[in-house]
Amino acid sequence: MSFVIWITGPSGAGKTTLANALCKKLEEMGYPVEVLDGDGIRSKLYPDLGFSKEEREMHNRVVVHIAETLSKNGIITIVSVISPYKSLREYARKEIKKFMEVYLRCPLEVRIKRDPKGLYKKALKGEIKELTGLDGVYEEPDNPELILDTSLMSVDEEVKAVIEKAKELNLLF
Repeated sequence: MSFVIWITGPSGAGKTTLANALCKKLEEMGYPVEVLDGDGIRSKLYPDLGFSKEEREMHNRVVVHIAETLSKNGIITIVSVISPYKSLREYARKEIKKFMEVYLRCPLEVRIKRDPKGLYKKALKGEIKELTGLDGVYEEPDNPELILDTSLMSVDEEVKAVIEKAKELNLLF
């Protein structure tokens, strides 16, 4: 019983925070779990990779392959990656047999206030161009299994909602 939870949303929406909290909770419940963080994979496998559409597609295809491999081997895999294009998420859904998409919605002003990596600060000064969720493309999902507004929920509430949805979808028992 393994599956992939694909957490998507713009920079600063809370993907990594939710992924780590969800991992901890699922491990406490006795499940084998792995988190694939987009930034972590990028920094370890190809630190010089840029953020063009083509480079993002390549990065996401690598993440999809790793997630599907882990899932096939009995590990619940939590993917925390922006994946700004619908086509990338559709590809993931097609390739991964048991797939649950979680879209983190969060107002821009909250993301700017959080700004864990200082990206919005740099983008607003003009030091970064096309930041996803500011002046860069982020195509909202059409039919994710779950939408969470991280500006209105605590991390514990988000974790509970994901676990409840996974049970509802018969991915967790």
